Amino acid sequence: MFDKLMQAQQMAGEIKKRLDNISVVAEVEGGKIKISSTANKRITSVSIDPQFLASADAEELEDLLLTAMNKVLEQADNVHQTEMQAVMRNMM
Repeated sequence: MFDKLMQAQQMAGEIKKRLDNISVVAEVEGGKIKISSTANKRITSVSIDPQFLASADAEELEDLLLTAMNKVLEQADNVHQTEMQAVMRNMM
């Protein structure tokens, strides 16, 4: 039983490292706003087209940033779940 617990902890650490190296990107407004994240849901970059930024009002920008962040976090969550399911299948 203890061996299984140690194995599970080791696998969890390996999964975390792997997920830290998987990148997902979400775009809105045709790529004018891009947000990147790891599969561990850590935002790694935010890019806003300078021309779009100059013409956007604050409320529009905030709404689009929220949309992009939610999209990238959803993608990260999907990758995370897929990886976890693969590990669980391997353990069984």
